[in-house]
Amino acid sequence: MKLLEVRSLTKSFGKHVAVNDLSFSIEKGHCVALLGANGAGKTTTLEMLSGLQQPTNGSVSFGDVHKGDYREYIGYLPQHPVFFPWMNGMEYLVFMGELSGLSKTKASTRANELLERLGIADAGKRKVGGYSGGMKQRLGIAQALIHEPKLLMLDEPVSALDPVGRREILELMKLLKETTTILFSTHILHDAEEVCDDVIMIHKGKLAITGSVSELRRKHQEDVIIISAEANLGAWARSIEDWNTVSKVKSTHNTVEIYVKNAAEARRQLLAEIAERQLPITSFTVAQTSLEDLFMEVVGK
Repeated sequence: MKLLEVRSLTKSFGKHVAVNDLSFSIEKGHCVALLGANGAGKTTTLEMLSGLQQPTNGSVSFGDVHKGDYREYIGYLPQHPVFFPWMNGMEYLVFMGELSGLSKTKASTRANELLERLGIADAGKRKVGGYSGGMKQRLGIAQALIHEPKLLMLDEPVSALDPVGRREILELMKLLKETTTILFSTHILHDAEEVCDDVIMIHKGKLAITGSVSELRRKHQEDVIIISAEANLGAWARSIEDWNTVSKVKSTHNTVEIYVKNAAEARRQLLAEIAERQLPITSFTVAQTSLEDLFMEVVGK
């Protein structure tokens, strides 16, 4: 069932077209990654969906609300959230709950629930100015959830965090997606591959690729053998480009990536070739291309 449908969404700033004729849909109960390099139009798209910017053209329909204001059904965490440092976590959430139309009693109940659920209940009485980056991000997600939205939108939720904070937020998103539809933007492809069900990939404001992660893997994933050595393998890499089992070869200094049609057959041939030529290899890895590899192909077009 479609929760959100976007048709021909466009946003221009003077002569610059930031988002260009973008169309996609989000299924209820799915976690969706909006992927793109910096400047691709991710933030502008989310701001239009959240009502912070008016589109130049196009339309957005939300569930049964085909016309009118649907913002009450959306929870939004911007890329750079701003907090009131003199408030404590509990006060901030109650304040945001009341701004969202909840009574003070309901807002207090929800604030307690969310502080506990997001793992910052012990910091509920501490001033937000003393929170770590990961704690502030958790508090930001809590404020986006305070009014029980149908869609949670997160703009680059882990980009400014250290590795520990990033891992905490990714694990939290895995829990949240069990009960909430999520749309989050990122340029960190590994994160998207880890937590999302579907992908919307945009490039220079235009839709490049969309589909489920499993579908994209089935259509685009390739077997690749990565070989590193103590010597430059460039000349040798060029000599195997015409093998029947090889699709393409990428060589950089002492490392060669060999994209193959049949991993087992290619592995056998390559190991025999390495032994015959006595190449000084240091590693031999059989793998598959990732979402990041597909993204780099799209960006490079």
